[in-house]
Amino acid sequence: MRLKDKVCLITGGAAGIGKATAVKFASEGAKVVFCDVDPEAGEALAKELGNGAVFYKVDVTDREAVQEWVDDVVAKFGQVDVLVNNAGITRDGLFVKVKDGEVVGQMSEDNFDLVVKVNLKGVFNCAQAVTPQMIKQGSGVILNASSIVGLYGNFGQTNYAATKFGVIGMTKTWSRELGRYNIRVNAVCPGFILTEMVQKMPEKILEGLAAKTPLGRMGKPEDVANLYCWLASDEAAYISGAAISVDGGMVLGT
Repeated sequence: MRLKDKVCLITGGAAGIGKATAVKFASEGAKVVFCDVDPEAGEALAKELGNGAVFYKVDVTDREAVQEWVDDVVAKFGQVDVLVNNAGITRDGLFVKVKDGEVVGQMSEDNFDLVVKVNLKGVFNCAQAVTPQMIKQGSGVILNASSIVGLYGNFGQTNYAATKFGVIGMTKTWSRELGRYNIRVNAVCPGFILTEMVQKMPEKILEGLAAKTPLGRMGKPEDVANLYCWLASDEAAYISGAAISVDGGMVLGT
C-alpha cells in the first residue's frame, strides 16, 4: 500500500498505459481520480476500480476544463499528491515525402499542431493547474509521459518526437524550479508497449518490434505502470529531474 490515501490524478486514464496505471495505483491504496475524452470507457473503469475512484471527462488541451477538474478535486479531497501526465496522441507522417526525386507530400501543419497541443501543451496545462496546490501543501509528485522517441528521435514522427523531447525539457526545468517546495518531477520514457491500440497492428510488424528489443518482447502497460507507482511513492523520495526508460534495453534505430 505504497500510495495509501494519496490523491492521484491521471490523464488519459481510460485505456492503455493510463488504465494500467489507474489499476496499479488503486491496488496500492491511492484515491484515483482520472480523466479521459472517452466517457464510456472512463465510467466503466471507475466502476471496475471501485474504492472511490472518480472519472472526469476532460480534454487536456482545454485549460479552463483542466482547471475546473483540479479545483473540483481539491474541493472534494483537499489535496493533490500525484499527477501522471499520460494523455497523448500520434499523427505520424514523413517530414517530407519524396518519390522518384520529386517531393510528393509532407507532414501537415494541422497534424503537427494537434500533436503539440495534446502532448506538450496538455502536459503544461495540467502541471500548471496542480502546482499551486502542491506548493500550498508543501509536497507533490508530477510524472510526465515522454518516450524513447524523446531520447533518440524516430522516422516519421517529427511532431511526436518534438513533443516528447519537449516533455523531458519541461520535466528538468520544473524539477529545478519546484524542488524547493518539495515537489518532485520526473519523466518516463516507454519503448514499444503492447497497448490495446498496438495490439491491432499486423502480427508481422509486432514480431519485428519485439525482435528489435534486447529482451525479446514488447513491453506491457503494467511495466510502465509499475515505474509510475514507484516514482509516485516515498521510495523514490530523492529522485527528481530524471528521464527513465522502460524499453527492454532498446536504443531506437539500432
